[in-house]
Amino acid sequence: MSILPNQTVDINTVIESTTQSDNLPIPKEYGWDFEKNEFILKDGKFIVVEGNEAIKIWIWKVLNTPRYRYLAYTLNYGNQIEELIEKSLSRSVIESEAKRYVEEALSINPYIQEIESFSIEFEGSRAVINFTAKTLYGEVDISV
Repeated sequence: MSILPNQTVDINTVIESTTQSDNLPIPKEYGWDFEKNEFILKDGKFIVVEGNEAIKIWIWKVLNTPRYRYLAYTLNYGNQIEELIEKSLSRSVIESEAKRYVEEALSINPYIQEIESFSIEFEGSRAVINFTAKTLYGEVDISV
């Protein structure tokens, strides 16, 4: 008699059956103008966007919010990339840590499955992060 169960379980079936993606509501955000850094208004009223456009806005906001700085957000919201730029680290270290910080910041969003094509462009003392986020609704190209 073995102490291990003799029943086989397909882990993929277990993962699929416990995923919450089927129960998630369609994501919604107020429209955001990334260039002007302000809400989009139509006839003086906020517009609401859904799906990937809402996820894109959420990503932009979380990556432009320093973690732990504002009491209005939970401790999980935001990122620590600003700290990397302030330190005297090599570019390769900044790139690997920035990717880790981005993945960590996005991991709290159940609509985001993974990121790919991650790159950083250094423009003087500024770093521009580019990547593609795979979401439940497809892919979103991000540049922050």
